[in-house]
Amino acid sequence: MGPMAPRMPYRFSKLAGRRAVALQFATVAVLAGTSAYAETATDRPVPKEELKAKITYCENCHGASAQGFHGYYPIPRLAGQQPDYIKNQLEAFVEHRRTNNIMFSVAHVLRPAMLDALTESFQNLNPKPLATPAAQDLIAAGKKLYDEGIANTDVPPCAGCHGPDAKGNGQFPRLAGQLSDYIVDKLTNWAKERGQNPGNPDASAIMAPIAHSLNQQQIKAVAVYLNHVE
Repeated sequence: MGPMAPRMPYRFSKLAGRRAVALQFATVAVLAGTSAYAETATDRPVPKEELKAKITYCENCHGASAQGFHGYYPIPRLAGQQPDYIKNQLEAFVEHRRTNNIMFSVAHVLRPAMLDALTESFQNLNPKPLATPAAQDLIAAGKKLYDEGIANTDVPPCAGCHGPDAKGNGQFPRLAGQLSDYIVDKLTNWAKERGQNPGNPDASAIMAPIAHSLNQQQIKAVAVYLNHVE
């Protein structure tokens, strides 16, 4: 047998045990405190100045009063938009079901209370649409397509989901007053941006066959019509 390890004196052994127990309690207390702080920070009400600053931040891209912006890429109008739709799409950005690196960075840091406050604020905005001049016959063709769809195709009346006034409902977005070039871009490039995870679709999946069934003239017509709806 090898030499036996020296036995720790009783008083030191007892003291070490007490320190270990104290350390365990301290660790649990810190973790519990951290969890409680995180939960409180997540659920705390949003101060008015913090909300105002976040809205101003969003308006840097989405335009004054969130009316949209005609930039290098058209940036959508959020004014009057359905809160559930915005939340659904922000979640899609975070989960990479909808691709947009800028919106991923914006969305993944929003806590629930801020998200609720923001979407409610956007819904209550109602600026005049940034309407693009268009021929009346094109607007009329777009209205007919919106109200009636296209017979014997995968294009039902848009009003069936988005409402007769195009103001949306729940996860179906408001289209009234939306920038026409934004609508054209989204419908033309639907499969390149949305539905990137077919195993985890959202309400917008219903639009895939519709977008694919529209030709460019039809897309332009419905986009121009919706741009002129207030």
